[in-house]
Amino acid sequence: MSTATTTSLTVQKLGGRLGAVLSGVRLGGDLAPETVAGIRAALLAHKVVFFRGQDHLDEDAHEAFGRLLGTPVAHPTVPSADGRYSFPIDSDYGGRANQWHTDVTFVPAYPAFSVLRAVVVPPYGGNTLWANTATAYENLPEPLRQLADGLRAVHSNAYDYAALRPDAVPEQLARFRDVFASTKFLTEHPVVRVHPETGERTLLLGNFVQRISGLTGADSRALVALFQAHVERPENTVRWQWQTGDVAIWDNRATQHYGVDDSDDHVRKLRRVTIDGDVPLGVDGQPSRLLEPSSVPDPAFGIASGASTAEPAA
Repeated sequence: MSTATTTSLTVQKLGGRLGAVLSGVRLGGDLAPETVAGIRAALLAHKVVFFRGQDHLDEDAHEAFGRLLGTPVAHPTVPSADGRYSFPIDSDYGGRANQWHTDVTFVPAYPAFSVLRAVVVPPYGGNTLWANTATAYENLPEPLRQLADGLRAVHSNAYDYAALRPDAVPEQLARFRDVFASTKFLTEHPVVRVHPETGERTLLLGNFVQRISGLTGADSRALVALFQAHVERPENTVRWQWQTGDVAIWDNRATQHYGVDDSDDHVRKLRRVTIDGDVPLGVDGQPSRLLEPSSVPDPAFGIASGASTAEPAA
């Protein structure tokens, strides 16, 4: 007979608009339902939560904990680190993102949550920042909120990686071309989505945005830059300095994040398990839609992020 691990969960707020440190929990697949409910409530309230000292986690325990939050999903193009759901974020493969993004928004039902575990941490640098896209929207001037409510944007995993990473070595460029962008995705999302659990309105932008639908290149770039600047305002962000064994969990429907590339040539290895999301709805109730390809291909293991609910364009 299995027994659930009960704990005394404590929550310490980290930033004014997002972020909290949770303690009193040994993460794994055997947590009691009330503990999982407490973690989920803190996650929805604070958008990103952090745990120290989770060195006991391995790939299996990491995945088992993720399953308590929902259904794990594989990346649509990048192979996992363990043949299952553990996504590698390694400095060896250009894993220092150095760009604001929300995970996998180039598919319609991009992940709801991401669970990131620090395996190898550099002696300095390599921090990660998160931004609250709900408060970014909430604090827009009213005319800009009204404008954003009616916009839609096309997201893609095919972008100019060389321009974004001018210092990238040939191996990194080849990995981007042959692995990350091996299948080109185009998905149209509302710029403002309604969060399915909290009802908040959040700005859905980030690095995967290719253009604002219906606008010229210049107008599109200007609007994306305008709204993205509000997301990146310092008061909307929190910064985490990693230690080995740390775990961060974030609500991918209400945040962007940025892995800072400032640890020189030191090794940085993290592992991520992502939890399946839903198709976003805009303020007008219209869903996101997949433009290319006709459906999300199956990965080597399990289902791809968004594959269970993605709908092809009419």
